[in-house]
Amino acid sequence: MALTITCPICGKRNGYEFRYGGEEKGPRPEEAGLTPQAWCDYVHLNHCVAGVQEEWWCHKDGCGSWFKIKRDTRTNLEEEETNEKAVNAGEGGK
Repeated sequence: MALTITCPICGKRNGYEFRYGGEEKGPRPEEAGLTPQAWCDYVHLNHCVAGVQEEWWCHKDGCGSWFKIKRDTRTNLEEEETNEKAVNAGEGGK
């Protein structure tokens, strides 16, 4: 089965319409006192969990919006709870 992703604006779509933006890493580190090594670690080192992780995706062939989903990397399936929230967010939170 192909990857499907739920865009908060357009709804569920084929994964080929999206661009992967990486893992959710939290807030950007403060620049004061930031070493080049610490910045490199933040940008390039990933957790690569075998399980559910939060990720950034862009709907490149649709509305162009960036959003986060939770996806199980073992099954390549989006978590259902995220689908419902994304759809509700696209409908104004109804």
